[in-house]
Amino acid sequence: MGDRVGVGCMVNSCRECVPCLRGEEQYCLKGSTLTYGSIDADGTLTQGGYSTHVVVDDDFVVTVPEGLGLDEAAPLLCAGITTYSPLRRWGAGPGKKVAVVGLGGLGHMAVKIAHAMGAEVTVLSQSLKKMDDGLRLGADHYYATSDPATFEQLAGTFDVILNTVSAKLDLDTFLGLLAVGGTMVNVGAPAEPLSLNVFSLIMQGRVYAGSLIGGIRETQEMLDFCAEHRIGAEIEIIPAEKINEAYERVLASDVRYRFVIDTATLA
Repeated sequence: MGDRVGVGCMVNSCRECVPCLRGEEQYCLKGSTLTYGSIDADGTLTQGGYSTHVVVDDDFVVTVPEGLGLDEAAPLLCAGITTYSPLRRWGAGPGKKVAVVGLGGLGHMAVKIAHAMGAEVTVLSQSLKKMDDGLRLGADHYYATSDPATFEQLAGTFDVILNTVSAKLDLDTFLGLLAVGGTMVNVGAPAEPLSLNVFSLIMQGRVYAGSLIGGIRETQEMLDFCAEHRIGAEIEIIPAEKINEAYERVLASDVRYRFVIDTATLA
């Protein structure tokens, strides 16, 4: 059967509103209990990955399939479902050209999943320093967005662009890379507001969208998909005493590509 674990971003939701009833609990209109920084049913603050244990409604538990290690599966409950959901929703698959903006904690999973879905995958990164990683993970092409020629060469190319970065982008420039009717989806969350010229959408029938994680049913589907295709996150396991050091390394972009805390070391 495999191990049963609570879903990475949610402990519970109301299960009464329209999103909940259609299996999109992440968009619960009454507010979900998040696994980190949220007030739990007993009034305590949820601790997420820093927890030694968690009590969760059994409707919010998924099964990690056999053959998928808990260490590499743990980030799938965040980065895996965050990228799987929009790729599935907007039809990544054979015959589709998918661009992933950024090769980080989210982006590396997007590349693996889009490749496994059968899409032609391109990484768009600031530089070429991670190119070898990108190609190893399943990308067919890799371009530097710091090179203006990239936007000329790839204009009108992609069916789906998945933006995984939390930096402020020139949206009109990136929207210009979409084919007619293409979709750009944000899963990265910049601190600053983004703006665009609506004609970037209107003139080619393009779509600009956002996506959070996925519901319980889709999260289980993602785990099954990853097990079937032998996909896990690229991880570095750390003991609890190195959490602060790991945080500094995240700020310095010195992680490839997810840290996983060994909970046995939590005091």
